[in-house]
Amino acid sequence: MNRPKAPVNMRAAPTRAQGTRARQKTVERSSESMANRQISHVTIVGGGTAGWMAATLLSRIHRRSDGSAGLAVSVIESPTIASVGVGEATVPAMPRTLQQLGISERDFFQRCNASFKLCVRFRNWNVDSSGRPVEYLNIFEDDPLVGGHDLGAYYTRFGANRSNGGAGTEFAGAFSAAPRLVAECRGPRQIGSDDFSAATNYAYHLDAVAFAGLLKETAEANGVVHIADDVVDVELDERGFVAALELERGGRHAVELVIDCTGFRSLVLQKALGEPFDSYGDYLMNDRALAIQIPHRDVTRLDPCTGSTALGAGWVWNVPLYSRIGTGYVFSSKFRSDEQARDEFMAHLGPAADGLEPRVIPLRIGHARRSWVKNCIGMGLSSGFIEPLESTAIYSIEMAIRWLYSYFPDLDFNPALADRYNSLINGFYDELRDFIALHFHLNNRTDSDYWIAAREEIPIPDSLRENLAVWQSNLPRPYDLQSDHLFSHGVYTLVLIAKGFYRDRKVAQNLSLEEATWNDYLRQSQEPLGALADHMPSHYDLVTSIRGDAPIQAPSIGMPGALV
Repeated sequence: MNRPKAPVNMRAAPTRAQGTRARQKTVERSSESMANRQISHVTIVGGGTAGWMAATLLSRIHRRSDGSAGLAVSVIESPTIASVGVGEATVPAMPRTLQQLGISERDFFQRCNASFKLCVRFRNWNVDSSGRPVEYLNIFEDDPLVGGHDLGAYYTRFGANRSNGGAGTEFAGAFSAAPRLVAECRGPRQIGSDDFSAATNYAYHLDAVAFAGLLKETAEANGVVHIADDVVDVELDERGFVAALELERGGRHAVELVIDCTGFRSLVLQKALGEPFDSYGDYLMNDRALAIQIPHRDVTRLDPCTGSTALGAGWVWNVPLYSRIGTGYVFSSKFRSDEQARDEFMAHLGPAADGLEPRVIPLRIGHARRSWVKNCIGMGLSSGFIEPLESTAIYSIEMAIRWLYSYFPDLDFNPALADRYNSLINGFYDELRDFIALHFHLNNRTDSDYWIAAREEIPIPDSLRENLAVWQSNLPRPYDLQSDHLFSHGVYTLVLIAKGFYRDRKVAQNLSLEEATWNDYLRQSQEPLGALADHMPSHYDLVTSIRGDAPIQAPSIGMPGALV
C-alpha cells in the first residue's frame, strides 16, 4: 500500500512511554498514491473493546456485495501493555450492535459471562421526608402518551406516591414491566425465544476483557490484520498529518487514516498531535475508582439490573455477571484518600470481600477538544471519558464509528467533515455530562460534606442550569435538549420525578388533566404488565438456557462504562 510521504518526523517520545515531540526530517511524496484519493487502508492503534469494535464494524460496513473487503483494516496492538479491562455494563443499543457485528447472543453469553440488564437501580442518592434512603429505577423506556399528554404529566398530578420516596419506582411501574421483572429477578423473554427478542428493552452486563477477545476473533474472521507491536515514533508530514508509525519490531508502517484507541495514553491524538484535553472536573468531581470482583451470594437470584449505591464520598457500582459480581467505588480524592475510600468500600461489601484487595484506577473526566484532528480520530478513552454512572462507554464507541462512517473522508480530508464529526461527538459528551451532573446536583443528603458540596458548591453546566429553571414550571420536552442521542426528555422526567423535583409542584402540562383518565389508564395497563412479568422465567434460568453447556470463562476486573 502506498500513501504520500512527507517531510516531518515527529517522535511521540524517545521511548515506549511516548509523550515528547522531537526533530523533523524530510521525506518524499508518492505521486502514484496522491492520484488515488480514496482511502484504502485504516490503521487502528490499540486493541481492547474500542479498537476491536472499530475494526470489526468498519470492516463489515465497508464489505462489498461479493464479500470482498472494501477497506483494509489493521490493528496495531501492544503485546506489552495490558488493557485497562473496564466497562461491564451497556445500554439498550447493544443488542443491535451485536447483530451488526455478526455475533449471536449464544456466543456472546457463553464467551463473555453475560447477563441481561433491564435498568439501573439507584439507592441512597436521596432521602425521603423521614430521612430514609430512596430507591428508584432508571429503566429503558419512555412514558407513553395518554390522551395526547405524557404519562408523567398525569403522574405528577395524581400519582399515589408522587410526594414520597416511592415515586420513581411507582411511576416506572405504571408503564413498564421492568420494575416487576427486576424485583423478582426475572428475564426479559421466554426460554427458547429467538435471539434479540424481548418483552421489554434490555442491555447487557459483560466481561469487557472477554468481549474484547471475542471482538478480536470476529474482526480477524472479517479480514482485519492484527499486528502485535509497539509504536515508538509518530511521523508527520508537512501538513501535520500522520504519515507513518514507527514500530519497535516491524519498522515503518505507512498511514492513510489512523484511529487512536490507546486509552488514557492517547498516544497519537493527544501526545503526538498535541490535542488539548478539556476537563469536566469543574462539574464532576469524582477522580478515583476502586475495582474488585466478588462472588454471588446466590447465583440463582441473578439480578437483571446494574446497581448504583451512594456512599459517603461517591457511589458504588454493582454489575452482576453470570459468573461473579463486578463492583467498585467511584469517589473524590478531595473527600477521601485511597485508604479511607478502601476502608469505606470494604465495609460496605462486608464478608463477600474478605481476603480480596481492590485495585485503584485514576480517572480523568472530560474529552479531547477535538476527537478528529487531521487524519487521526480518537475513540474510546483516547477521545474522552465520562463518569461511568450510566454505562455509556461502549455506546460512545458505537456512535463514534457510525459518525465516522457517515462522514468518511478521502485523502483530501475535507475539514468540514472533521468539524461536523467533532461537533457531534462533543455535543454527545456534553449530553452525558449534563445527565450525570443532574444526579449529583439534585441529591438532598445532609449527612456528608461530599453530598452537600455536590449540591451546593459544585457548579452545573449552563445548559443544565437553564433546563432546570424551565423545568420548575414544565416537564422536560424534546426541544429542551441540544443532544438526545441517549438520554431523552422522558428519561429526564423519570429521574426528576424519582428525585422529588416535582413533589407537590404544579406544572403547565398537568393543570387541565382529569384524574378519571389517569385511573382508567391504570386499570387498563396494570393487569397486562403484571401478567407479562408473571410469565417470564427467572433471569438465571434464562441465561443458563442461552449458554447451554458452556463453561464459565475466567473473569477479569472491570467497572461499568469505561473501556479501552
